[in-house]
Amino acid sequence: MSSFNQSVIDEFRANGGKVGGPFEGGDLLLLTTTGAKSGTQHTTPLGYVRHGELLLVVGSNMGAPRHPDWYHNLLAHPLVQVEIGAERYGAVAVPAEGERRDRLFAHAVRAAPGYGDYQANTPRVLPVVILERTGEDAPAPVRTLADKVMEVHTWLRAQLQHVRAEVDAHFAAVAEGGERPAPGLGLQIRQHCLAFCQSLEFHHVSEDRHLFPAMETHHPELGGAFDRLRAEHRTVARLQQELGTLLADIAGADPVRFRAELERMSEELTAHLAYEEEVLLPPLAGIPFPPQAPKA
Repeated sequence: MSSFNQSVIDEFRANGGKVGGPFEGGDLLLLTTTGAKSGTQHTTPLGYVRHGELLLVVGSNMGAPRHPDWYHNLLAHPLVQVEIGAERYGAVAVPAEGERRDRLFAHAVRAAPGYGDYQANTPRVLPVVILERTGEDAPAPVRTLADKVMEVHTWLRAQLQHVRAEVDAHFAAVAEGGERPAPGLGLQIRQHCLAFCQSLEFHHVSEDRHLFPAMETHHPELGGAFDRLRAEHRTVARLQQELGTLLADIAGADPVRFRAELERMSEELTAHLAYEEEVLLPPLAGIPFPPQAPKA
């Protein structure tokens, strides 16, 4: 199967998303996930279904009793890469729940009846995953390292705002329904929180290990500012761990406490990003991105 998948992947990329054989004429995408245990990248050819503006994939695993590996991967690492035709972009993978899952699965079966056959062959509920495109449709041009830092900060702010909006929507639903809907805060909020936290951690580790040491060599006068930024990174990391503890048992999480933790983290993170931009953007504004090779 691994060899077969690789041949499909190679043909897909060589022909702008078009393949022959059993997938010829079908709606096919490539989904790249990060291994839940290994941390390595895995690319899987999958059929997809559109529902309005939503892009759906179904964890059918051909009716097998276990969920496919790519589904376990995206639960651990929600940020994925999607390839459709010649286009490639990042997305947050969000499994649908409850009535919404049932409604989307019914739509998928109408579009591709084979999913109904797969469901009939297994007692497990086939997951329906929404691939939510990340980033702006027309992002600002990136010409310098300062632009790149702002691109990352803009994405982080947008994801944080997304999480907060979903939490607010959750509490509105609770107030309207009179009781907390299961399971707790839901997979949708969980996936966006994980995507945000994992991206933020990667950003801070990259700064601590690479960007800050390189800048300190050329800007020793900013030593105190870098010390403050590193201390703030540790504070934000602690807040992320506290949120992670809540997410570990999402069905039993206390929404009120979760919202308080999210608000506290939001305030500290917003202040941190603003200070980082104040310190870093001026010296980075003159450094081209991507780096240019030295002239021979």
